[in-house]
Amino acid sequence: MKSLKVNAGKGYEILIEEGILSECGAYIKKVKKAKKVCLISDTNVSKLYGKTVQNSLENNGFEVIKYVFTAGEESKTTETVVSMVEFMAENEMTRDDLVVALGGGVCGDMAGFASAIYLRGIDFVQLPTSLLAQVDSSVGGKTAVDLPQGKNLCGAFHQPILVLIDPLTLKTLSSHYFSDGMAEAIKMGCIKSASLFEKIERHNLSEDLEEIIFECVSLKAGVVERDEKEHGERALLNFGHTAGHAIEKLHNFSGISHGEAVGIGMLIISEFGEKHGLTEKGSKERIEAVLKQYDLPVGVSDSLESIVKAMNADKKRTSSSIKFVFISEIGNGFINPIEYKDIERFFKV
Repeated sequence: MKSLKVNAGKGYEILIEEGILSECGAYIKKVKKAKKVCLISDTNVSKLYGKTVQNSLENNGFEVIKYVFTAGEESKTTETVVSMVEFMAENEMTRDDLVVALGGGVCGDMAGFASAIYLRGIDFVQLPTSLLAQVDSSVGGKTAVDLPQGKNLCGAFHQPILVLIDPLTLKTLSSHYFSDGMAEAIKMGCIKSASLFEKIERHNLSEDLEEIIFECVSLKAGVVERDEKEHGERALLNFGHTAGHAIEKLHNFSGISHGEAVGIGMLIISEFGEKHGLTEKGSKERIEAVLKQYDLPVGVSDSLESIVKAMNADKKRTSSSIKFVFISEIGNGFINPIEYKDIERFFKV
């Protein structure tokens, strides 16, 4: 078993071990003496792992109520979260009770947000089952839903009390969702670790996957500890996301996945970083090559003009600028705000 402590929120552990889902109740019982657990999952993941997790929770003395929503980013709305919160209220959950998020990034984001706003905040546990969630979204306490105006515009910082990662769940992922998660691992290598990027480039993940998950969450945990509420360094984790979220919005959060959009976003920002002398020449070419290795798209039908326009709804904006994340070279990210009046000109070089 690999373990890591995150010193944010109340402080919590990340435990990584094959088969840990079937033992999750015992680990959760060590950190929370709740009577009732609201197990939140989606229609796909619940069929695969819902019974295993429910049995483990019940065998450890928890009363389990289940909320299952329709799988997909399209469900990541305020309406779904309100439905979750109403379900908790109908089942008379108290502040001493617990939410358990079983699923990918969409599930973790929504279950975390529901737990943040129900009774002004109750504890929750992350059981991430997708690669994207295991390497990125399950750690750090960002919870949110999408609005018609943009992605993740309604949310809260709410740290989990435990994260249990079972790499065996990745065996049931389609190649599409495996690739989707790899985009976030590639991003982490771009901004924080040239050696991680090189591991991913070598393409021997059958033996390195658990190590890559651990390295990604270790890097992210360090960033979160130093900047929990994203006042500085944590914004680096948004490399590729400003353009990526704009692309998702243009597609109405359907038809192009988060990882695919972020990958294209990394290429856009690297291309113009190189043109402006902010990014080492050849960086975009290396990122593009590794995206192709993992069957991620390197282009999109939307015009650059439409993507730039859609960026204006990004949550990282200030009153006068957007905080764009660049890399000076593979492994080193930095933040460079660009004023609104200069954005169109910047992306027309």
